[in-house]
Amino acid sequence: MRKVTIGSSLAALTLIMGFVIKENPPEFNQEMTVREALMKLEAYEPSNHEINTNIQGASIERGKEIVTKGYTRGPRGLKTRRISKHFVCTSCHNIEREDPDLAVIDPQARLEYTANKGIPFLQGSPLYGIVNRDSFYNDDYVKKYGDLVYAARNDLRQSIQLCSTECSQGRLMKEWELESVLMYLWTLELKLKDLNIDIEEEDRIAKAIADNNNDNATGELIKSKFMTTSPAHFIPPPVERSTRSTPDGDPENGALIYENSCMYCHDNRRYSFFNLDYSDATFRNLRNNLDEYHERSIYQVARFGTSPAAGKRAYMPQYTLEKMSKQQLEDLKTFIIREAN
Repeated sequence: MRKVTIGSSLAALTLIMGFVIKENPPEFNQEMTVREALMKLEAYEPSNHEINTNIQGASIERGKEIVTKGYTRGPRGLKTRRISKHFVCTSCHNIEREDPDLAVIDPQARLEYTANKGIPFLQGSPLYGIVNRDSFYNDDYVKKYGDLVYAARNDLRQSIQLCSTECSQGRLMKEWELESVLMYLWTLELKLKDLNIDIEEEDRIAKAIADNNNDNATGELIKSKFMTTSPAHFIPPPVERSTRSTPDGDPENGALIYENSCMYCHDNRRYSFFNLDYSDATFRNLRNNLDEYHERSIYQVARFGTSPAAGKRAYMPQYTLEKMSKQQLEDLKTFIIREAN
């Protein structure tokens, strides 16, 4: 009697049933960083802000403390001098993702997204994902900081120092402090789950990574899902401002801006010398100064910011067009008028 092996029996059964068992497709790793994915595709170009592990005393923990507290404890265990007496990095920059689509500039979408997440609506670009960028202080920031921008524009380390000395009106960071901040920022790099990638694109990326070969086209697909620069354009307040008696914005949207932006800095003078609250007197003050050209006009401070006062180096940075739209400013005005009893 002829013997039949188990393997040949299974093969025959497969043919009889009319199907072929296929291997499972590679899984899309949501937690993989963008840098790691690009490296696997051989589509990663090392930036000039890769971590320098030779700097003694630098650590992620110290970097996080500097970013969120403005100081840390140095290699000898002693508390450092504050980077700035006025601000910390998170005064103007979120450390969480703040845009629903990282490839699109949309201040209204950003306002709604940050409100849902319970984080502030701020002037500065988010620190989340900043290491995935290759350009900083873009466009009109040269008007504000002049030649200082050129050294910082393509150098994240120099950008951090510019922010420390000019934006926060503080001091230069020491080498180990600067590298610590950079180490912490690398923990905030983008992951594939942050990108708006559809199912077909997920399959394509997963297969390309599994093949582990040079796939520049798929690398470019990943890069197209986030911005490597942050556009910034300064615009003046409207010359012909709407009259106080004819508000034409959305007061509920304005309320979001007031709560998540204005109050973030001005509530109980957190980062400002100018106090804001929800009292009738405060809203009347803001309403009565809408058409003026000084720091109590929301039009003036939103678009021009404020300058350091005598003996007080702290100032308010302005909102670029990309960070607050013209309509959003009208919405804020309408909310103020409604609340000014």
